[in-house]
Amino acid sequence: MRRQRQLAGLSLDRLSGVVNYSKTHLHGVETGERLPLPPILEKLDMAFGTGELFQGLWGAIKREHTPRRFDHCLELEAKATRIQAFGASLIPGLLQTEAYMRVLFSEDAPGRSPEEIDSLMATRLGRQEILRRDCPPDFWWILGEATLRQVVGGPAVMREQLAALLPLVHTRHPRIQVAPFEADTCALMSGTLILPTLPDNSTTVYQECSGYGEIFDDRDTVTRRVREYDRKKACALSPRESAALIEATLEKYEPCESPRT
Repeated sequence: MRRQRQLAGLSLDRLSGVVNYSKTHLHGVETGERLPLPPILEKLDMAFGTGELFQGLWGAIKREHTPRRFDHCLELEAKATRIQAFGASLIPGLLQTEAYMRVLFSEDAPGRSPEEIDSLMATRLGRQEILRRDCPPDFWWILGEATLRQVVGGPAVMREQLAALLPLVHTRHPRIQVAPFEADTCALMSGTLILPTLPDNSTTVYQECSGYGEIFDDRDTVTRRVREYDRKKACALSPRESAALIEATLEKYEPCESPRT
């Protein structure tokens, strides 16, 4: 991209006005810090007169393995000043207990060895360290009610997991809302959505469904997903109501006392 820009005699400032992307965004693409996702590829081809050179490169990007895309999301998450996330049916990774995530890693690929599972868990637990920073990012999670109802690993695992959510509902960092089943039908009804915002105030979209993830940072997609997230937040319960629903659901996982004889 830099070579074609220089051949065209364009500075980043001038190119920004041509393709309608910020100078910061374009610099990130040139330095490899941002993926050159559509529709910027078509706009670059038009700006440089390169036919479909950049659009053709999209084929290689699409063949990139999904975990690599999630790795990019994790890099952004580690730098973010704000993280908004939505989970439809599973507790998001940053909020998972060790027992809950162990079950997920075990059931996702039954052939995994204990060592592989331990390695995956260590990575996820390390990721959770951003919650315990002196100055953590500003967090907001929306959990679909199915995340509370979907039994992962049995009642004991669910009791521990839901109990771990309660202290997070009212604290300054992070905040949690639950989107109940009876809420109005809104967007983001399936899968996972993560919206990390960096210090330069740029936001990236990571969304995953059925094990397939995609990253978007073009202005139109980001604007659309942020609006959908805001609508979902408006449909969700207040933090106080969310805590009450979590507590009520937690009671259903409490062990029954054995009848006295």
